[in-house]
Amino acid sequence: MIEQMGFQRLVQPASGLRDEDATAAFPFGLAREGVHEIAEASYGDAGAAAGFALAALTKSRPGIWLWIRERVLTLDQGRLTGLGAAAFGLDPARFLFVEVGSTLEALMATEEGLRSGAVAAVVTEVRDADFTASRRLILAAETGHTPALLLLPHNREGATAAHARWRIAPASSSPNRFDPRAPGAPRWRATLERSRLAPGQAGRAFDLEFDDETLCLRLVSGLADRPSTPRPARPGHILPFRKAG
Repeated sequence: MIEQMGFQRLVQPASGLRDEDATAAFPFGLAREGVHEIAEASYGDAGAAAGFALAALTKSRPGIWLWIRERVLTLDQGRLTGLGAAAFGLDPARFLFVEVGSTLEALMATEEGLRSGAVAAVVTEVRDADFTASRRLILAAETGHTPALLLLPHNREGATAAHARWRIAPASSSPNRFDPRAPGAPRWRATLERSRLAPGQAGRAFDLEFDDETLCLRLVSGLADRPSTPRPARPGHILPFRKAG
């Protein structure tokens, strides 16, 4: 009960967050304001990161979602389809998918989409975004009053101007109450590595699942947010992309 009450405090509206404010809200502006990085915890967790982004979009404002990705990522990970979006209760007709040939083109398209103010949110799958690029996206998001989610690989480290950086790992799905052999609700381990909107929350890890009845993220029953364990050191090189087929 205490854990549940604590989580209720964390799900208050996110506007005007201050670190000292006890109502600082999970998920701390995600898909509602600012620029948030969503990085894989390990190589191969891109699907979990994309699912986490889709779950976050359920609470964004009405309008079109602009989804941008580098073409090379399709060879390694496949691509999001309307059917995948519908699994999260999202209307496929609200998505505008754009595929580009390079990191620079992806970031330029993201900046233009944010500045336009014509979409509800911009989601971009990109291989990298340096501090200067993230700063430009912050300014564009503020100009267009549009939030952005950047899906980044597992080797994303270092400084960023983004409002937050999330580290996402997949977790075993919940039990399926209708078929014990089938998967249940999707679950994630989400670590808030950095947060400018609620810096006091940085370092916390959340065990989450997507509730398909309420269409929102919630804590896994019986678990509460807690400090994350240190991540193991990873090689500095980028793992090669696998060819499709």
